[in-house]
Amino acid sequence: MALRVAHVNIKALDAAAVGRFWAEALGWSAYSSGVTTYVGPAGGLVWPDRVFVGLDVVPVPEPKTATKNRVHLDLATTSSAHQTELVARLQALGATPVDVGQGDVPWTVLADPEGNEFCVLEPREVYRDTGPIAAIVIDCADPRSMARFWSEAMDWSLHEVSDDQAALRSADGVGPYLEFLRTPDVKTVPDRVHLDLLPYPGDDKAAEVARLRALGATDLDLGQGDVPWTCLNDPEGHEFCVLAPS
Repeated sequence: MALRVAHVNIKALDAAAVGRFWAEALGWSAYSSGVTTYVGPAGGLVWPDRVFVGLDVVPVPEPKTATKNRVHLDLATTSSAHQTELVARLQALGATPVDVGQGDVPWTVLADPEGNEFCVLEPREVYRDTGPIAAIVIDCADPRSMARFWSEAMDWSLHEVSDDQAALRSADGVGPYLEFLRTPDVKTVPDRVHLDLLPYPGDDKAAEVARLRALGATDLDLGQGDVPWTCLNDPEGHEFCVLAPS
């Protein structure tokens, strides 16, 4: 038993506007078939995409606080010129430079129009074939234990692990990495960005949720009420949801 990554869930005051920003930023399309805006590769809505991890931008009434998100996206570039061009293009779309204490680093830290931080990386060989999103990055206290939980929770393979960082990727070797970085930050506000997981066709959602609880996940009440998805926390308190198969 294992779960698929459905998408990265981003909360926003103006989901349509934030969705448009990310669609233009990634060279993808924004699809608004309901209250949320899904961002995925052009050519028609495919959810979940077999290669890339899309974004689902969900409207909420609360703005982002000044607290740095514990989950963010790293964007890939292919050359120094590409990195410079991408940063300039993103700022023209409404991104702003932010200081999260990164110091003098070769990557650029920006925030989307509602303040969600992300990084535009310098060219790195490891991300040459990921597509526009190089990695989904999660701040944590113990990358080893986080990698263990998430590698058992879903169908991605462990690529590297150390005391300071760990990385998973689709077992097919495509799309972005899921990375865990050791940081001193602790959770003080609800997560603005989180992962949504999805059972495979024919798998039992309730059994998958029970398996996750046995691995260390805990139930989460965000006031969601009677909904078809289940909200959980991973062992370090990062929120995520298990969606119902459609």
